[in-house]
Amino acid sequence: MTDAGRPADGDAALVAAYLAHVRVDKRLAERTVALYTEDLSKLQSAAVEAGVALAQVQPTHVRRWIAQMHGAGRSPRGIALILSGWRGFYTWLTRQGVIQHHPVHDVRAPKAGKPLPKALAVDDAVRLAEHSQDDHPALEARDACITELLYGCGLRIGELVGLDVMASAQARGWIDLDAGEAHVLGKGSKRRSVPVGRSAVAAVQRWLAARSAFAREDAALFIGQHGQRLTPQHIRVRLKRRALQAGLSTPVHPHMLRHSFASHVLQSSGDLRAVQELLGHANIGTTQVYTRLDFQHLAQVYDAAHPRAQGAPGKGPGKGPGKP
Repeated sequence: MTDAGRPADGDAALVAAYLAHVRVDKRLAERTVALYTEDLSKLQSAAVEAGVALAQVQPTHVRRWIAQMHGAGRSPRGIALILSGWRGFYTWLTRQGVIQHHPVHDVRAPKAGKPLPKALAVDDAVRLAEHSQDDHPALEARDACITELLYGCGLRIGELVGLDVMASAQARGWIDLDAGEAHVLGKGSKRRSVPVGRSAVAAVQRWLAARSAFAREDAALFIGQHGQRLTPQHIRVRLKRRALQAGLSTPVHPHMLRHSFASHVLQSSGDLRAVQELLGHANIGTTQVYTRLDFQHLAQVYDAAHPRAQGAPGKGPGKGPGKP
């Protein structure tokens, strides 16, 4: 038990023995041991405040401490890491026969809210697509084509690198310029066809004309200067470079352009089912995250444009039209 706000000597001894165990027997790194030490210090402090010994902690205590941490603003991920440290300690106490019931075994951290996908504003996406790099003409044509297909068709990076120049029995994907369609192999080896807009068709045509400047040893649509199929990492690096040159304030990765495609189509059409089909999502629930982005966009438009939004609590002065 506790006395005068300090943990009992027995609790301190248990913690010290456990830390010696993870340092010596399990040979964990000093950084990991330091994190465990910090986690168990939090546990001891909470037990002192509750007036219980560590061996007497119950699941109700742990859940209350989790709620307190969450209410104080600690993230679900941070709480989960602390719980992991506590769980290891109580697992060891169980194996040592110190306790019979594990107070953390069935306790879980609060669920983290699913973050919104990052999408570019329409103006930034268009600026990226229309940007002309100070580069080798063939490289510029290739990178512009990659950008147009990622943003204009919402392709996954794996679908993009899998495209071949021509349709064949071995091809994972290809582009039918006459029909204006991209045929790709998506997740779960599911094939789908995606419309290719005029800007993307023109970009593909320019790249095919410039592609002859590179060695053409591979059937891949997108190749490097030595003829090898481009890797996802190579495309990520080139896209990030293009975004910086275009003056975008945020680093751009391929999936961000897929998010931008979905968000902008939904903003314009409001057709969630169509966006689901275009993205190749098996479950509509996966696509519904873009409705949150769409609402976020509408809320920003409202805050900026509606006279009654001006001076709303927590928003500050509006940017909408002045009084008539």
